Amino acid sequence: MALTLAESAKLSLDMLRRGVVETIIEASPMLNVLPFQQVEGNSFKYNRENTLGGASFYAVNGQWTEVTATFTQVTSNLAILGGDADVDNFIQRVRSNVQDQRAVQTALKAKAVARKWEQTMITGDTAADSNAFDGMRTLVPASQRVSAGTNGGPLTLDLMDQVIDLVKPGKPDLLVMSKRTRRRLKALLTASAHYVETGTQFGRQVMMYDGIPVEVSDFQPDDETQAAGSNLSSVYAIQFGDEGLMGLQNGEVETVDIGQLEAKDAQRVRIRWYVGLALMREQAAARITGVNAS
Repeated sequence: MALTLAESAKLSLDMLRRGVVETIIEASPMLNVLPFQQVEGNSFKYNRENTLGGASFYAVNGQWTEVTATFTQVTSNLAILGGDADVDNFIQRVRSNVQDQRAVQTALKAKAVARKWEQTMITGDTAADSNAFDGMRTLVPASQRVSAGTNGGPLTLDLMDQVIDLVKPGKPDLLVMSKRTRRRLKALLTASAHYVETGTQFGRQVMMYDGIPVEVSDFQPDDETQAAGSNLSSVYAIQFGDEGLMGLQNGEVETVDIGQLEAKDAQRVRIRWYVGLALMREQAAARITGVNAS
């Protein structure tokens, strides 16, 4: 079973790296639940099942028919994510009496990495940026989508139930949406005299729907388009794990002390992560498209 970043960080003796990973996880709630598979090389190939082959009842002495399961080989590539944080030596020396300026810059860079990851996790498209990885908008196939309307439409409880039912077997582990859509979901539940479920996830109070945690992502946009519709949004239902959505990485999040720079009187810390995303089964994720503000 692949480990989450939070679990892997506990095994690290490098306090700086552990602090960076904790900052990244805090800045991106999705990274609390997403397991990561270690990858050798720069890509991960896996077989995604198409058909199970089926089974039948047979008469005594009847002729048995062999039907083999079919698969499609899928390749997910790793991308290079990271950034540099430079701290002027003068600033580090004279202004670190209250806060270590280098530590502050390193923490802020870690947050930037986490936010870029989460944005790409949702909207990533290698056709638009070949240096990135494909996100949920690209990975969820047409067969796993339900539309709010040709040109978009309002969110309904029936749409929520439909997107949950598209994920199988079992139920999604998480529902991901924008703040605007979560407000609309709360209003729907209140209007239908349905109490708004809440639960605890990683020490935080979160909204629940049908027993499934609802997470808000600041990187789920409300300006998507669909046919003639605009200012639309999406809702994702996701299963995580070895047969669901899984992160990929070669190594782990690294904090590299580049040291003193030649071109300027400063020192540099680099945070880098060789990372990707894989949807192991198409039925492990589903999407509502075209959700408007009404």
